[in-house]
Amino acid sequence: MSSFKQNFKILLIYKSALIGLITILALTGISMYTVFSIPYDEAIKLWRAGEQYWLDNPRNAIPSWINVFSSKKSPETIIFDTQRPQHGVSKAIVQVSDRFTRIKIEFLLNYEYEDFPSELNLFLKSNYNKSSPQLSVHWVKPNGEDIILNSFLIYKEDTYYISNDDRLASELKSMISKKINGTIGYDAPIAVLLFASEDASIINPSTVNVMRGEYKLWIDGIAFEANVNLDAKLVVYGKVFGWAGTDHLRRDLGIALLWGMPIALSFGVVASVSIALIQMFIGALSAWFGGRIDSLIQRITEVFMILPFLPILIMISTFYKFNIWILLIIIIALSIFGVGVKNYRAMFLQIKEFPYVEAARAYGAGNFRILTHYLMPKVIPIVIPSIVLSVADFVFLEAVLAILGLGDPLTPTWGKIIYDAYSNGALYKGLYHWVLEPSFMLAFTSLSFAMLGFALDKIFNPKLREM
Repeated sequence: MSSFKQNFKILLIYKSALIGLITILALTGISMYTVFSIPYDEAIKLWRAGEQYWLDNPRNAIPSWINVFSSKKSPETIIFDTQRPQHGVSKAIVQVSDRFTRIKIEFLLNYEYEDFPSELNLFLKSNYNKSSPQLSVHWVKPNGEDIILNSFLIYKEDTYYISNDDRLASELKSMISKKINGTIGYDAPIAVLLFASEDASIINPSTVNVMRGEYKLWIDGIAFEANVNLDAKLVVYGKVFGWAGTDHLRRDLGIALLWGMPIALSFGVVASVSIALIQMFIGALSAWFGGRIDSLIQRITEVFMILPFLPILIMISTFYKFNIWILLIIIIALSIFGVGVKNYRAMFLQIKEFPYVEAARAYGAGNFRILTHYLMPKVIPIVIPSIVLSVADFVFLEAVLAILGLGDPLTPTWGKIIYDAYSNGALYKGLYHWVLEPSFMLAFTSLSFAMLGFALDKIFNPKLREM
């Protein structure tokens, strides 16, 4: 215990070790918070859920905190729902007769952002029995102009994807072009056509301005039976979301970034400690028993040293899709007869000649007790630095396999985020946060273990203190 306290005091002398230790403790604390606040099963369920689950989130949104550093504020998502009482939402259903019911729903939107929304969707839910209600969806601009977006019969649960209505886009372009006596030559999104100032600036996509003010989307409907109800939800999607943004499936990247932390730490620590202890035990067996056992272990080790580790792992991951924990077991199995076995064997060949080992044999200690109580404890302090340093190696190994598309495809990890970003052209689209956030977390985690490991190496290897 006194030796541990002394080594800990020496460790705190190194600023890099202190920074690394504080960082690792912070990462561990955040990981524990993540595990308790978002249970693993829930996180997996949320991450594996299809886009339909995340329909209220904008697609490919940047983090909201970017607005703090930007002069041009990007819009946030605005949701109006008749099932939730809120300002700007009104619904009136009037039964005209036994065969007719009138429906009127209004959403008032005060839009003061300097940028356009990304999309608009209208979600509808009705409880009719036989005849589908007939609806007309209107859009009123701040200047009072009323535009009929669409008229249609609805099903009991229906969605009007306003931003995907090609007919509406063509009509809006034609209508605005006539007003300004010019031609909109580019493929303007519907969100731009609905919110743009109707002047010459709309002709050029780089100069188009937002018409600020109060907009209204209202629904005029008629149902051909009594006791009909209709609920509607209007989602005006912004371009920023949360602290981490969203991906191509509208998923909150914050879930993957948070859960990537305990997964990366547990994967790296379990792999590093398990491989080191198993290799140490095999090296102790080889050195202690010698003879045929030593020869057999050394031949197996040499075979594994010749085999290319990463190509074999890539080949296995290509043919078989494992979850991340089975992948961890495979990595440990492929590594236990690595070069570390020979290094530990060389150490134990010297240690087994020490007098205290001879004394243990003299009073009748068994082979297993000598291995676990007299040989291995002597080496553990020396290998602690290498164990800490190798954690970063395994964290990066898991990330590399995921980036290559060979990791667990359904688990939210930092490598999986980078793979999705690469597959969907994040950098080409200017969605730098999608790549930078998990990359920063990988580098930050690895650097913290590296700083602590190098400091421990100086403590347990006195020769390095002079350098």
